[in-house]
Amino acid sequence: MGKILSLLIGGIVTLLGAILLIAWWYEFLFMVRSVLPVVLILGGGIAISAGISEFKDVLKTSKKNK
Repeated sequence: MGKILSLLIGGIVTLLGAILLIAWWYEFLFMVRSVLPVVLILGGGIAISAGISEFKDVLKTSKKNK
């Protein structure tokens, strides 16, 4: 009974989400346009930080080998 109920609730929630996404499409796009630059800036910062850390590890390893 629990598995069938969870499938039913999941289907209802998915259908409701699809309906609301269609109804609020322009608001959704506005939200994506608002959030996307912030996500790109944070992702770029994390990538730069990881690159600097990896570069330091390479330098440290090369100094140990000499």
